[in-house]
Amino acid sequence: MKLVIFGATGTIGRQVVEQALEQGHIVTAFARNPAKLDLQHPQLTRCPGDVMDLPAVEQAVRDQDAVVCVLGSGKKLTGTVRSAGTRQIIQAMENIGVRRLICQSTLGAGESWGNLDFYWKYIMFGFILRQVFADHERQECIVKESGLDWTIVRPGAFIDGPRTGQYRYSFPATDQTIQLKISRADVADFILKQLSDQSSLHQTPSLSY
Repeated sequence: MKLVIFGATGTIGRQVVEQALEQGHIVTAFARNPAKLDLQHPQLTRCPGDVMDLPAVEQAVRDQDAVVCVLGSGKKLTGTVRSAGTRQIIQAMENIGVRRLICQSTLGAGESWGNLDFYWKYIMFGFILRQVFADHERQECIVKESGLDWTIVRPGAFIDGPRTGQYRYSFPATDQTIQLKISRADVADFILKQLSDQSSLHQTPSLSY
């Protein structure tokens, strides 16, 4: 499958790129500075660009089978890069005619708020990461309002660790037994599995250990 990955040099993006190539996909890595992706592979194309530049995004989306959006804001705790960038990606997809979108959000968005504990509700998302969380909420609304074949993935807090394939997903918002964390490698594993999972269309699966 031909994939373009937006946010390819981020901590999740790198994992998605590496695992996609391992699985035989043809990957276009879109980022402001894709040279940061220290990886050589015959099926990898680096595409420098700004996600807010619609013509550049359209060029990256053209002829792709699917789009993976794992945009982040780096160490910034403010801004709207996720929502605004996702809006540009969706516009490009609609203009070009590419329909499959997998977008990474966060556990706690929407109805999954019920999965969070006091610390995540009121300290992290209620105060420290308040603007980051708000941007994820805006991002999800934009995706849901599109006419695309979308899946929104809501992972718990990112941790270092191997790809295990042993994680929980699509659990109800009332589940209080989850660990609220998952390795970046397993997030990428789950994202890529959605490419062939038609049951995830227009769904918002949560993801955690």
